[in-house]
Amino acid sequence: MRLLKSIVILWVMTLCVHSLSAQYYFYDNERLEPAVLWEAGVSVGAMNCFTDLGGKKGVGKGFIKDLNGQHYNFAGGFYVGALYHQTIGGRLEATFGRVSASDNVLEGDMGAAKGRYMRNLHFRSKIAELALLAEFHPLTLFQSMAKEPSYFSPYIVGGIGVFHFNPEAFNGYTWVALQPLRTEGQGFPQYPDRRPYRLTQVNFPLGIGVKYEVSALLNARLEIVHRILNTDYLDDVSKQYIDPTLFSENLSHEAAAQAVKLADRRQELDPSVVTTEGSIRGDPKHKDAYFTIQFKLSLSIGRTRRVKF
Repeated sequence: MRLLKSIVILWVMTLCVHSLSAQYYFYDNERLEPAVLWEAGVSVGAMNCFTDLGGKKGVGKGFIKDLNGQHYNFAGGFYVGALYHQTIGGRLEATFGRVSASDNVLEGDMGAAKGRYMRNLHFRSKIAELALLAEFHPLTLFQSMAKEPSYFSPYIVGGIGVFHFNPEAFNGYTWVALQPLRTEGQGFPQYPDRRPYRLTQVNFPLGIGVKYEVSALLNARLEIVHRILNTDYLDDVSKQYIDPTLFSENLSHEAAAQAVKLADRRQELDPSVVTTEGSIRGDPKHKDAYFTIQFKLSLSIGRTRRVKF
């Protein structure tokens, strides 16, 4: 009995020390806020891209001014992370979605965008991404000075990720993977400067968001994250057309037939067009990119109820 009493006293003393080292959660005085708060959640939203294909009508513009709203696709994912004093943290996040673009959105523009429309290319690609991200909530640094704590917390987020893509085009019957067709002569000895692009690459996510504390256990986020890529082949388009006779010299008969059809599709709109080696197909000066706009819902793990005496 004496041993049990000693254990209870020791347990109570331990809880008292823990209570003194933790802060009260601002929602109520019944929960304690740990220094490191864990979080696990899911994401749903949309994914879009910036590539050589499509764009707005008229002269090609930069970045968001050239974004096509017709090509938003569903994106989702899940993540786990931790926040230190609600200010700085990190998370590991998996995101899955799809990107697509097409020159046919420029139909009817016979002005500056006519050349892009007549190029007549399109693509789609599934995206699978795993990213390690850091986030910073600047307003929490001033929260102790505020009369009322804010349930909203804007933040910036950035990090490094690995993503897998595989651009495809529709040949009239089925969707065909473009990377093995070497549509711009990647890997051909005639073009030693054009190496085949890898389908799994590193990216650099960078974005902004706002977090809202729904309750002590639940929070919601709205987040926009842009991915900086080190490739211009997200859409399989980057440089110039090649001599189409080289496909049969470097590919199998079946692959060469597909490559001739899918590398230059201008003849589908104008049969008089002849493929000329070196004529413009894409713009290698700017890398491709993609981004997500997502709503996140997560559970906070680590807020414990205060022990009353």
